[in-house]
Formats: sequence, C-alpha cells, structure tokens
Amino acid sequence: MEILIEYGLFVLKALTIIVLIFIPIFFLVSTMRQPPETNESLKIKNLTKRYQSMANSLKVLTMNKEEKKKLKKTLKKEKKTNSKVKTKKKPVYVLNFQGDIEASNVENLKEEISAILQSETKCEEIVLNLESAGGTVIGYGLAAAQLKRIRDAGIKLTACVDKVAASGGYMMACVANKIVSAPFAIIGSIGVVAAIPNFSKILKKLDVDYELHTAGEFKRTITTFGETTDEGREKFKKDLQEIHDLFKEHVTKFRPELDISKVATGEIWEGTKALEVGLVDEISTSDEYLMNFSKKHDVYEIKFETKKKIQDKLSRFLNTLLKDFINTVEETLNKNRFK
Repeated sequence: MEILIEYGLFVLKALTIIVLIFIPIFFLVSTMRQPPETNESLKIKNLTKRYQSMANSLKVLTMNKEEKKKLKKTLKKEKKTNSKVKTKKKPVYVLNFQGDIEASNVENLKEEISAILQSETKCEEIVLNLESAGGTVIGYGLAAAQLKRIRDAGIKLTACVDKVAASGGYMMACVANKIVSAPFAIIGSIGVVAAIPNFSKILKKLDVDYELHTAGEFKRTITTFGETTDEGREKFKKDLQEIHDLFKEHVTKFRPELDISKVATGEIWEGTKALEVGLVDEISTSDEYLMNFSKKHDVYEIKFETKKKIQDKLSRFLNTLLKDFINTVEETLNKNRFK
C-alpha cells in the first residue's frame, strides 16, 4: 500500500511540474497564433459526393483490373461532363442540432439559417438532424422560432429524429413540415416540469435566519431557502400550467390534426407508436432519408463554427489531463488489488 501512495505522490508531482511548464507556453503560442478578428467559418460538406465515394470504394473490391479501369474512365467522364454542364437540380441543405439543457447550439443554428436565407438560393428542402431530450423553455422557444424563419421563407423543412426529440426537442421538431423518426426514437413529452429543493426546515434546526426581500407579491413564489407559502405554491403551479398551455398551442399551430388532449400528457412514445398517434409522419433513419435524396439532388451539410478561445482550449486540456490522471490511478489500484 505504501508503494501505491508513493507512486501516487510521484505522479502528482510530475503532473504539477508539467502543468506549470506547459501553461505559460500554451498561452504564449495561442496568443501568437490567434488572429486579430473573431475566427468564424461556415463549413459546407457535399454529402452526395461522400456517399458516392464510399460506394465506389466498395465496388472496386470485387472488380478485376479491366473493370477498375472502366469505372475510373466513367467517373472521369462524369466529372468532366458535370463541370461543363450547370446542374439544374435544387440542392438539399442539412443542419444538425445537438441539444442540451440550455439549447446552447441555437447560436450556431441561427447563423446557419441566416446564411441559407441570405444567399437566396432556391433549395429543394432543408433537413434538420435533431437530437434533444429538452431543457429550458427560453432556449428551446428561441430554437423553435429560428426554425420558423425557414417556414416563413416558404422553404420545406423536415426534422429527422434518430434518437430523441422530447419536450423542448419536440417543440422544435413540430415546427417542421414533416417529422421523420427512427423506429425506436423517443418522441413527445409535451409537458412542463420544475423541481426546487427546499432547505428551510434544515435552516430552522440550525437556528439560521434567511431573509428574502422583494417588491411585488409574486416576485419570488418558491425559493430554495425560504419557507413556501400556500399562495406561493399555487402561483408557481399556475405559472407552470400557463407554460404548458402555450406549449400545447404551439404544437397545435403546426400540427392541427393532432388530438392534443391525448398527446400533451407529458408521455413519450417510441417512433412507430408516435406515428400511430400522429406525432411523426414517417418511419426512417436520417441516413436512409438523405441517401434517397442524394440520388436526385446534391445534398450539402451546413455547419457554422467559431474557433474556441484560449481559455476554452486550456480548460479542455486541463480537464482531459485530470481525467487521464484519475483513470491511470484507478487502473493502477485495480491491478494491484488482485495481486
């Protein structure tokens, strides 16, 4: 056991020395490389070419030498023809939204939509690959409003859900003209929830006074440390109900055929069941949906990126370093445990 403690102390010392040496160098190099203006970029990936390239890579595995030459000539000829003749096919744009509690990806979504609308390019459709279990009403309300800009511009919007679009995620999905879901994706959860722990009884036992002064009868209804009154509790519940009513109105506006009383219970449905109750329109994976499009259209993935700040890079580096250290210590302890 003493050997393990000594080993742990040695690793900690070594880690401390590395961090102390590396941090100043990291800051210096990052500062030198950082451009004077904010480094933002819109990245565009041709998914049609990607799919075709992967397919061709597999095709050649079963071809002989002559067939490979023939395929090479055909592809070269097609490339030459396409470069001369301007395609009249309308493009399909693909956006991705990975949701968290705050719907923080809404900033990138906003820029991607703005770029498409500002370009005034006539596209066949915009496909949103959506994955979110929901979060704050403010964040997801804004994200849904950003998607509405696409509808308002007269562009068809399809939401593809492979894993989950629940609560705020469905608030976004229902804005689309069509919702495509994988068979076992989680859909729905049209409800509102709020949980606040209350420590007022503990404070009383410890003889601790907590004072909260407000101007306005319902400025604060339920707090973490204050005693909850019946009036405050009822007002809090009323506020939740009002948000739920707004949520239901939002869903009904974009999917009027839904029996909202049946689906707005906070329940969730798997993809196939969600189709039965009208929450989605089609059962398919996003890959299948996009690959079918790529046969007749050029499919482009649009992604807005902002280069991370020095502080973010440093934080990520230190987190990774700490995780690696913890994993190494745990692994060493586990190995010695069975000796």
